[in-house]
Amino acid sequence: MADNEHAMAGGGPGIPAQGSAPADPWDALEHEMVVLLRRARSISEDSARMVDPTLGAAAYGLLLRIDDQGAARAKELSDFFGLDKSTISRQISLLEELGLIDREPDPLDGRARRLILTERGRERVHAARTRRRVNFRSRVDDWDRNDVALLAQLLGRLNALYAG
Repeated sequence: MADNEHAMAGGGPGIPAQGSAPADPWDALEHEMVVLLRRARSISEDSARMVDPTLGAAAYGLLLRIDDQGAARAKELSDFFGLDKSTISRQISLLEELGLIDREPDPLDGRARRLILTERGRERVHAARTRRRVNFRSRVDDWDRNDVALLAQLLGRLNALYAG
């Protein structure tokens, strides 16, 4: 679906034209979620390439989680993303090779290791996040503040359903 498909169909930016989206609200929600997820994947791929041209969206997601948490064990990442240990391990190896993450002893368990962003990793992740946020904000900057707050609240509720 083109970015401006809704607008081209006559509904204006972000507003589907009559007949272009399913009439049933559950079907319309599913339709819009599919579009949103497809676009989010593309945005994540672009953000990942801003960190490093060889990086994919999956590894970028790990960087974001490590940044959000300050540090994380591989098992925590595996559990959070619902991925098997071997997949996480491959992504971690790539991030280490690129100099974006490092390992440190876990202060709660000296046998375990936590993953942390290197200075280079932190700088690149923060630059990519800033660019992504500026781009996103520019798209909704003319929205009413209450609409933005409501959308954030509803998306939070939806995300909570998938939190596992």
